[in-house]
Amino acid sequence: MTTLNPNLVPSLILLGAAVIPCTFVSFIAGRQLAIGVSGGTVALTALFGGVIGVVAAGLLEYDSRKDFGILPVAGIGVIEEAAKLILPAILVFVLRPRLPGDGLIIGVACGAGFAVLETMGYAFVELVQSQGSIAAVDALLFLRGLLSPAAHMAWTGLTAAALWSAAQHGWRLRSVMAFALTYVLAVALHTAWDGIGTTMAYVVVGTISVLLLGITVHRATVSSRPLLSQHNPLTVTGQIAAV
Repeated sequence: MTTLNPNLVPSLILLGAAVIPCTFVSFIAGRQLAIGVSGGTVALTALFGGVIGVVAAGLLEYDSRKDFGILPVAGIGVIEEAAKLILPAILVFVLRPRLPGDGLIIGVACGAGFAVLETMGYAFVELVQSQGSIAAVDALLFLRGLLSPAAHMAWTGLTAAALWSAAQHGWRLRSVMAFALTYVLAVALHTAWDGIGTTMAYVVVGTISVLLLGITVHRATVSSRPLLSQHNPLTVTGQIAAV
């Protein structure tokens, strides 16, 4: 099917970049998790977390290249994983009460927003470089959309969940160290993803990332059970802050 209407190209890029990340955020939110943030807060987190993360990462990467002449792949991982945590690092001190699923859904949402904006940028570049080839843009959107849950969304979900856990435990040394190690792990996965850049690397790194996120979701689900047993699940999931 074709419309021969170039005005629809921006819509194609936006929808192609956003559909799978938004669906994955909804999937995570639909697990049996005690979540104290509303759907509106999650949506705003995805929007502003993505914007803040992309802008901060872009500026830091540009300054690093300008100052040092080169930016190692590991440097990109360090910068981008830190940039995506800017908004979660603010929200962890603002949102009350802190519930087991909050950090997870906030992190996944921030990762989704970042992934959407980054994919839109890549799609625009592909459109220009391919001299307007919609087929090339479609292929890029499909691949990056399909991989997004195993990349930015998983990594930021892991780090934000660890950040929330550290806050819930009163910033004890053990929990802070667990957060630091999780951040290092996310950077390592990000570096392997960007640095190797082969299909097999995407499969291996993506599988590891999704498995780790699945373990984190399971742990949050177990931690949520006492709250879910005390309250109506429809009230606890996403609305317990109002109880």
